[in-house]
Amino acid sequence: MDQKSDQKILDQLKQCSKDEASFSKLKELFGELYDRFMETGKQLKLLEQAIKHDYDSILITELNLEKPGPKIVYVNDGFTRMTGYTKEEVLGKTPRILQGEKTDRKVLDRLKERLIEGQAFFGHTVNYKKDGTEFINQWDIHPLTNENGEITHWVSYQRDITDRKESSKLVFDANLDFDNLTEESKKTFIDLDVQGNLTTSNNSFKNILGYDGDELKTVKIWDLVSDEDKEEVKSLFADFEAKQIEEKPYTWNFIKKDGEKVKLQGQISYFISNDETVIRIHFDNLSLRAKVIETLKKKREKFQDIVGKKDEFTIRFVSSGKGKSACKFVSDSFTKLTGISSDIVFDKGIREVVHADDIAEVEKALETAFSGTPSTLSCKYKTAAGNYISVIQSFKPDFNEQNEVESVKGVAMIELEVEN
Repeated sequence: MDQKSDQKILDQLKQCSKDEASFSKLKELFGELYDRFMETGKQLKLLEQAIKHDYDSILITELNLEKPGPKIVYVNDGFTRMTGYTKEEVLGKTPRILQGEKTDRKVLDRLKERLIEGQAFFGHTVNYKKDGTEFINQWDIHPLTNENGEITHWVSYQRDITDRKESSKLVFDANLDFDNLTEESKKTFIDLDVQGNLTTSNNSFKNILGYDGDELKTVKIWDLVSDEDKEEVKSLFADFEAKQIEEKPYTWNFIKKDGEKVKLQGQISYFISNDETVIRIHFDNLSLRAKVIETLKKKREKFQDIVGKKDEFTIRFVSSGKGKSACKFVSDSFTKLTGISSDIVFDKGIREVVHADDIAEVEKALETAFSGTPSTLSCKYKTAAGNYISVIQSFKPDFNEQNEVESVKGVAMIELEVEN
């Protein structure tokens, strides 16, 4: 006990004691309380260590939902990383500090209605970091209750899903007419309710499996997959819970109407529409992709017979200030593939060798990479013969020890053909 408390605490305990016996008893009680305090501290630390890898951000607020709003009583390190605010800056404030011009008021109204009813809420809207940067914040909010089952606080699990949203052209709207969209009808989507019923499927999904819309509305999603995948699919959708869904692609074998198997890889999203949870799955046809890859492989082999074994080139960029970039390195394969001297790239920059229609996108991709985010795009490079080579080009930032972008590596892989 003497090792756990300083002399000042012991003196105060002694002053509160009428004799040595009571002093001894107080020391004993204080020691028990201290042990409990330390044990609770360890458990909280272990809990935070466990959950900080599962969520980008966690915050806990008081119960009161009326203006100015519930006060923040706890945030984890993930909240700080995601928003730029320190714990000291937000404790005692309300989550309103993350809101701004583009924050969807309808989503906030639905959120408040659900919480007033004591219900959990899942949704997303635009929020703002401390520096004013917009990001799409996805919430999974649940009530915390005391021993009597009374709600005392709200805990909000949050993720920055900006990249995921930007990579999807689909606007989350439960009433979206998939088949009337020029671009989206080329993709494969389905909507489910929380019991796994198919509520909507676009033409692409119906064509892949060979069913019509009416047939699909009478089945559960796990009725469409092979036996080895039924258990996983059913566990995810038989009684849907947001926390069960991992941010990863799910691969399942579906059984077509004619009995043939087709392998689809799904990315699962979910949102609230009219107080109902809508589960949306975007599928990639892996079986088709395998056939395409095999075809491309054969075409690439033919192309390599023409241009030699090299089918890619590398250009490394450094920042030249004021948002501009300069070429620091150009691989020998660039000249072998295009017939253009690398000196032109060094002297006049990438604008000189990229198709005029692609310059803006290439420069935007470079700017994104210099900000720390890798990107990939399709573009065309000129050849000495006056043609263009189609490439898939990736731009990857390289960081120094201070975690600053030192340079950007651009790797261009020949796509397929030489265009006139």
